[in-house]
Amino acid sequence: MFLLASALFLGFLHGLGPDHLMAIAALSVDTRVESAAARRARAVGVAIRFAMGHAVLLALGAGLIVLIGWSIPAPVERGGEMLGGSLLIVMGLVTLQHLRKHSTEHSALSTEHRALSTAHSHVPTLIGAAFAVSSLRALAMLTPFGAGIEASPLPLLLGLIAVFAAGILGSMVLFGVALAGVLSTRALQGVGRGAGALVGVSSVILGVAWVVTA
Repeated sequence: MFLLASALFLGFLHGLGPDHLMAIAALSVDTRVESAAARRARAVGVAIRFAMGHAVLLALGAGLIVLIGWSIPAPVERGGEMLGGSLLIVMGLVTLQHLRKHSTEHSALSTEHRALSTAHSHVPTLIGAAFAVSSLRALAMLTPFGAGIEASPLPLLLGLIAVFAAGILGSMVLFGVALAGVLSTRALQGVGRGAGALVGVSSVILGVAWVVTA
């Protein structure tokens, strides 16, 4: 029971990684979305889809690797980190591009519809899965659970991986709910472009740092 609780807690912490939260924020912030309800729905939708992609790939990938006894080379993990950093840079630039083009959009209704359609597409899910690649090797090697865990029964190992993924899902969805509350406030709507620019620039900076240190 203690191991399962620890796995849930570790997964919860993993989900709160700065790269994950920045990716969710960058995907959620879109000044084309005018109404508070639409911003809230977008943030929650993005967080849920990102979390599902991340948690499912980690759980299924690591579980399969443990089950068949394979190992992932370290260069693949490094490549995953570089991929995550590159995606942060791209998302930051896209956010800034949206800000620049905001004044040239046609109508609030049509732009809001297009922006919300992104949140309900498979894009956040695919990006969440891409961010999981860098963590797949460590989880498959059971590194988060400490030394000596490899000797545990296979069903327990698979259960720990599943619970770890559940912790990721929980923390990311909670962040999405919190972010939705912030994005729907009147105060933020007044400084929406500034907040969007801050998220975009921060995403680019974090992405560059991630790639350089990978």
